[in-house]
Amino acid sequence: MPEIKKYINIGIVAHVDVGKTSITELFLYKSGITRSIGSVDKGTSQTDWLQVERERGISVRSASTSFKWNNHNINLIDTPGHVDFSSEVERSLRALDCAILVVSAVEGVQAHTHNLWEALRIINIPTIIFINKIDRIGADTNSVINEIKTELTSDVFELITVTDEGSNDANICSVFNNNSIGDEAIESIVNNDELLIDKYLNEDEISLEELNKSLINQIHNTELFPIFIGSAKLDIGINELLNAITKYMPTAKGDVTKPLSGVVFKVEHESTIGRVASIRLYNGIIKNRDIITNASQNIEEKVSQIRKLTGQKYTDVGFVQAGDTAAVCGLENVKAGDIIGLYDDIPKKVDLAPALLTVRIVPQKNKDYSNLVIAMTQLSVEDPSINLIWLKDVRELHIKIMGLIQLEILETILLERFNIKVHFGSPSVIYKETPISLGEGFEEYTMPKPCWAVVRFKIEPGEPGSGVVYSSEVGVNNIANKYQKEVQRSIPLALKQGILGWEVTDIKIILIGDEDHNIHSRPGDFKVATPMAILNGLKNIGTKLLEPMLEFTISAPEDTLGIIANGLTILRAKFGNPKILDGSFSLSGIIPVSSSLDYSAKLSSITGGKGRLIAKFSGYRECPLEYGNIIPFRGISPLNRAKYILQARKAL
Repeated sequence: MPEIKKYINIGIVAHVDVGKTSITELFLYKSGITRSIGSVDKGTSQTDWLQVERERGISVRSASTSFKWNNHNINLIDTPGHVDFSSEVERSLRALDCAILVVSAVEGVQAHTHNLWEALRIINIPTIIFINKIDRIGADTNSVINEIKTELTSDVFELITVTDEGSNDANICSVFNNNSIGDEAIESIVNNDELLIDKYLNEDEISLEELNKSLINQIHNTELFPIFIGSAKLDIGINELLNAITKYMPTAKGDVTKPLSGVVFKVEHESTIGRVASIRLYNGIIKNRDIITNASQNIEEKVSQIRKLTGQKYTDVGFVQAGDTAAVCGLENVKAGDIIGLYDDIPKKVDLAPALLTVRIVPQKNKDYSNLVIAMTQLSVEDPSINLIWLKDVRELHIKIMGLIQLEILETILLERFNIKVHFGSPSVIYKETPISLGEGFEEYTMPKPCWAVVRFKIEPGEPGSGVVYSSEVGVNNIANKYQKEVQRSIPLALKQGILGWEVTDIKIILIGDEDHNIHSRPGDFKVATPMAILNGLKNIGTKLLEPMLEFTISAPEDTLGIIANGLTILRAKFGNPKILDGSFSLSGIIPVSSSLDYSAKLSSITGGKGRLIAKFSGYRECPLEYGNIIPFRGISPLNRAKYILQARKAL
């Protein structure tokens, strides 16, 4: 049995351009992994190894590395900061025990900071808040801490104070200076500790050891969040931050004797090895040549090699155990986000910013079409949120994206990595549709023989945000269980495109009638019949369009309120009464994605850069057809019954 070690799996998250990767570079240098400090600006950072990352000075993929500090094995994941690459952050969050949220001492709490904080709280991850760039002109840590308390959480504990901020003379000092602690700091700790607050109110002596123990417990239980301060550029506060990780953050839990349970948080491709899966193991142990189960795909695959990354060097370690992360080779069908073994103890998936745009991708040279299919298939394994749709019969490729920066990066990656030049169609907002009323869908698929599948569904609108709810009122005595399972598996495929061309959601489907045949029926017959019945039902009932909405808060100078409110009304936004304070106002509401794609730039222009927009996805709402977009069915529609059956039977 391998030695059980202390592991800390920690991620660095932040709004773009606040210094995450610079902090990572200092961690690697101070721990002895690298001999020099890499630079984002110079393109020499260890974790930004893609050419496009080095050229642009931003992270577009999460990067994991390992090092040791204070006798702890630390697995660090540096995540992208731009909202367009939120899917990378979403997958990384499931591999973490704790996190560092980096905030700029100048810009403070920014739009994406809110999204990240909310995600960390949903999965209840202990978090250190690090205020970076205290040397920058305009740095104001007191103001930023007030923002954190107002906009994120008031349950913070300041372990560091700053002096001479906003200059190269900026420095820090610890709250626990000379083994003493101020009254304000003591109150922050004892407020959430019944035992200590009684001692405090009775004016009994409380030792520094008691305060430290209580502080650590509260941090682990996400009742308090420590604030550290520094400057990655000047290497201020980084040692304190490293020490805080091992002192205040929880070590990984896990049991090597339990059945295997892990999550794939990243997939890369290597020309000689193929897919390399970065796995966080929660329970069990994986060794070279083990056969493991991919629960997400219900398949078994053999491990060929297990490697550990330190800096940019891989080492064949032979095994990975509960609590640790490693790169696992040999899993030919693995995708990012897959679950290995059991789902036990794995945090739920958090959606930071769902892809709300779709676009067609076309090779500049027709001869590159096949290579583009291969390249995009590979990239969709690494990032399933791309949701590649390949329409073979019309030779079209469509993908989902989060924003225009993602398109620019994808164009560069395709050229540099695959030598394919592409161009994109005009991005379209991803609409959805839902049934208007109650009705039925029916299909009798009994010809041409051999086939036999008769299905009848009751279809009705579901609650907003409910997705697809399916059930069966047909007993297994009336229809074999294997056929009913095939119907259930076919429902999501049947709803990929509705009458208006978009995915159907917020729908209840009940199987109320079914018929098989002892001789002629096969499971595949019900796979063919189900989409035809569903689409016929939706055609008879009718569907309405749904559009994605953003929940927003705008802060800006009071004298711009009129023009901003009028502009928002034109954009079909709905908002409440403004709150006015000290010459500024804040305004909250919801706005369609389709009308607000470039609103951030408009707001900046209106307010001379003084406006602030915080927005997040809030769900889908009904959209008048004149404002939406109806698209033709891609591929062969189940409503074209004869041709659809021929295609399903591979007779076309």
